[in-house]
Amino acid sequence: MTFLRLVTLAAAPICVFAASMPYPTSKTVSQTDDFHGVKVDDPFRWLEDVDADDTKAWVGAQNQVTFDFLQKLPQREVIKQRLQELINYPRYGLPSKQGGRYFYSYNAGLQNQSPIYVKDTLDAAGRVIIDPNTLSTDGTVAVTTYVASDDGQWLGYGVAKAGSDWNEFRVRSLATGEDAADVVNWVKFSGLSWTKDSAGFFYSRYPEPRREGNQVFSDLANQKIYYHRLGTPQADDQLIYERPDQPKWGLGGGVTEDGRYLLISVWEGTDPRNRLYYLDLQDATAPRFDGEVVRLIDVVEADYSVIGNDGSTLFIRTDLDAPRSKIIAIDLANPDRANWVTLVPQAKDVIASASYIGGKFVVNYMQDAKNVLAVFARDGASLGTIELPGIGSVASFSGREDEPELFFNFTSFTYPTTNFRVDLATGKTELFQAPQVAFDPSVYETKQVFYTSKDGTRVPMFITHRKGIKLDGSNPTLLYAYGGFNISLTPSFSASNLAWLELGGIYAVANLRGGGEYGREWHLAGTKLQKQNVFDDFIAAGDYLVKEGFTSHAKLAIRGGSNGGLLVGAVVNQRPDLARVAFPAVGVMDMTRFQKFTIGWAWASDYGSADDSAEMAAYLKGYSPVHNVRAGVAYPAIMVTTADHDDRVHPGHSFKYAAALQAANPHNPSPLLIRIETNAGHGAGKPISKQIEETADIFAFALHFIGGPAN
Repeated sequence: MTFLRLVTLAAAPICVFAASMPYPTSKTVSQTDDFHGVKVDDPFRWLEDVDADDTKAWVGAQNQVTFDFLQKLPQREVIKQRLQELINYPRYGLPSKQGGRYFYSYNAGLQNQSPIYVKDTLDAAGRVIIDPNTLSTDGTVAVTTYVASDDGQWLGYGVAKAGSDWNEFRVRSLATGEDAADVVNWVKFSGLSWTKDSAGFFYSRYPEPRREGNQVFSDLANQKIYYHRLGTPQADDQLIYERPDQPKWGLGGGVTEDGRYLLISVWEGTDPRNRLYYLDLQDATAPRFDGEVVRLIDVVEADYSVIGNDGSTLFIRTDLDAPRSKIIAIDLANPDRANWVTLVPQAKDVIASASYIGGKFVVNYMQDAKNVLAVFARDGASLGTIELPGIGSVASFSGREDEPELFFNFTSFTYPTTNFRVDLATGKTELFQAPQVAFDPSVYETKQVFYTSKDGTRVPMFITHRKGIKLDGSNPTLLYAYGGFNISLTPSFSASNLAWLELGGIYAVANLRGGGEYGREWHLAGTKLQKQNVFDDFIAAGDYLVKEGFTSHAKLAIRGGSNGGLLVGAVVNQRPDLARVAFPAVGVMDMTRFQKFTIGWAWASDYGSADDSAEMAAYLKGYSPVHNVRAGVAYPAIMVTTADHDDRVHPGHSFKYAAALQAANPHNPSPLLIRIETNAGHGAGKPISKQIEETADIFAFALHFIGGPAN
């Protein structure tokens, strides 16, 4: 597949959405909510019932219109073929050493899910221990987590079906490759953590939903920590900790590497601040659960993330009095705050993550949304940095507290995720696993720019494109952002985005407020009554790309998912002229009712809630995508994407938004479509085949309206 062929097709004549293809009828109901005196109409409330016959019929009718349109796009099949070629390359997950063995994921190329491999030694050949592709015929069952027992005999792992957040935990024998009878259900937002004696593991779960019908949409409350002993039914699992007085609190437990303590993080919603408790297991070889859970830190004031321990001393990354984070030590034998010791103080750059490996602290700093990897001694003395291949991201790293072996991966927009191995004793770094992609990165470049938002705030943005492009406004450009929940967008590799670059496109990622790129203040500046800052930052990013000649408004497409879907929906309403095409994916579109579904109540720490006050209700209604669709406005071509049973962001959000767009503007010159994936969820675990189909649809849709480059 040549670049010339792709561009030729991308520049094909653009047709107007056929008026003879009417949208499905979306009936309306009389429904008005009252939030502290703020009245909110909700005429499409019925679409929240995803299992109702009317809703199912509406979904089918919408998909009929959408896929009829997409399948006629001449670029689609060519783009799909190139995506298959680009994605068909070997991909290695980061190795981790557990139970004396090395575990990692590996995908040969186009496997829907990545199998899990194990090596007995680093130089040995790997063997498959779990192949998720054998768990379903359509690739919609994914492995979500896996942890080996300390004795190396068992692998506890989680599986999720159709992209659901609900997990089922199972246990596999590493000797036989067969599953034990153990099955743990109703797990959500939890890992599993083995006791040192390998007799069982801790996990968190919710009560089994009582309501009939579609269980995945039940309210989430009363999460509890249990201990599951191998060879026993889940009904016999031992309750370790619960808080019936605080049904909305989340509880997560993990055992320290030495097996002495069960550390319990207590969280409220998506607020990064947490409480920190622990249970002394007393004897790692024969752990006891009859002790009292100690509330070490029982106030919501900061983020406390335990990164390791040395005996009774916990090493903790925290933003207490340090918005860019620091590393402290707390001795559980002398836990008074006066005895807390700062080991790695706050620096000018944010500590994105850290771990205690081989008796040293490995610290991943974020410097203007790109990473720097540093090492510190046990006493906090600087030991220098680990050289990285270039400007990009260290997505993750792994290692044990008692061994100097460190693995980390590095990635950037045109640098495939590559694994490196470091000997922390000698400082030697070596390439460990490098994928080979059918793509020449040397003809592309990434630059970081800084632009000014509406209120004068300086915002960074990465721009990737073919070298030597003309800044004459003719380049098709895809602008992506998120802007929320303290999540940072650092450079990352996507084989799908390579196809966009080959099509002559520009790919831009803006680091909006609401993320974590510059620490706590940057995050808070995009939350609650400051949420408009996020939209202003995104609008300013689009205007910057136009002003500097990278593209034009007629050549710009905008894209975002989840909280980013909200971002795109709000910006389309506020600045319908900003972009020619918009892709709001699995978005939070009804800001007055998001707290009513699944885990939605947890997002109030970032958004606030209409249930809080009249001021908050009015503010949310003021930018809520569903409630600010206007009639008679020339909206860009919009393709909303969601899944029929997304149990993270309820699909009713996207359903109601699409219905509102179509009802208000039935004769919009550009289509207002919704693409609804079936047998899928929020996005995690989506099969490669479905990813390719969706991306081909998105790119073909975009290029149909913005065309290819002028030259």
